[in-house]
Amino acid sequence: MKRLLLLGGGHSHLEVLRRFRALRGVADVVLVDPARFATYSGMLPGLIAGHYAFNDCHIDLAGLAQRAGARYVEARASGIDATQLVLGSGARLDFDLLSIDVGSMPAGVETPTIADNVIPIRPVTAFLHRWATLIERANAGNLGRLVVVGGGSGGVELLLAMQHRHAQLLPTRAIQFALVTDTDRILPDSNERTRGLFQRLLSRRAIDVHLSFRVSGGEPGAVVSSAGTRVAADAIFWATGAGSPPWLRETGLKLDGKGFIAVTECLQSISRPDVFAAGDCATILAHPAPKSGVYAVRQGPVLAENLLHALAGKPLAKYHPQRLALALISSGDKYAVASYGNFALAGEWAWHWKNRIDRKFVARYQVPD
Repeated sequence: MKRLLLLGGGHSHLEVLRRFRALRGVADVVLVDPARFATYSGMLPGLIAGHYAFNDCHIDLAGLAQRAGARYVEARASGIDATQLVLGSGARLDFDLLSIDVGSMPAGVETPTIADNVIPIRPVTAFLHRWATLIERANAGNLGRLVVVGGGSGGVELLLAMQHRHAQLLPTRAIQFALVTDTDRILPDSNERTRGLFQRLLSRRAIDVHLSFRVSGGEPGAVVSSAGTRVAADAIFWATGAGSPPWLRETGLKLDGKGFIAVTECLQSISRPDVFAAGDCATILAHPAPKSGVYAVRQGPVLAENLLHALAGKPLAKYHPQRLALALISSGDKYAVASYGNFALAGEWAWHWKNRIDRKFVARYQVPD
């Protein structure tokens, strides 16, 4: 029996495992991921804000794998050697077919002068642990100013969620919040109406916004720009756009100009037919798309079909990304902006709509107790 390795518990692989549940015996399927519980990224701001408990937005990868007739290996990958996946421990796993869905990391956070001074939002498990520690610091009165680096939807949502959480837990203790971004505007990938709504919201909530601020490093108590400007910070969170995991450079796979795995429309590596990739870690050269969970979710069914076809020697199907995608951006409280193309509407209804979509997605992959 051939062995299929699924590296990473990303959104696309969740659907692969769900579909393989009814196909036991097709292959020896092994899922490899360093964290047993996968966080659904769409619900992370809600978890930080206090709207969700851990179980609401996490998926048990070991349980999902078992239900699919697969094995789960809790490990981190460090490279690929011929037809073996090399693990961080030095152990190796043979494969006939490898699929990679390991997501991304915040761009720029590997810079040495930055890495020791900030808290990246990924890996999520480490981020959540450090966030809990900061809550304790705030409760003890040892946290006065918090800075988020990154002006995209991820950074804006995270900052507003943090502010909401602090206001709920510590209403009598004032904590200042600031957002820094190297772009000349917040939410550069959103339409003008969405951008305007959040600009006004940040102003109303007394959040300092520093535009065109390219971070060159950090120091105790501040984040520093390439121009030498300092913004005071007791804690710095790194929530920039998607960057490629550095270890991909050691795999021998063909990468795009930003270090992501270059794949065909069939989600197959352009340099190795026995390797597939999906989600943020991959770029479809013919149709580059934003690094967003929306696209990773929709790649799942095509990836599942193509892995089965590759195992059986059948023709592969093509994935065609949608031209536009709905964006639901929350504002910390139970309020959100719904954005599509050039249109945007906001209200509590948008948050409840987002909540229903997110809960439905997670429930699809959760294993009953």
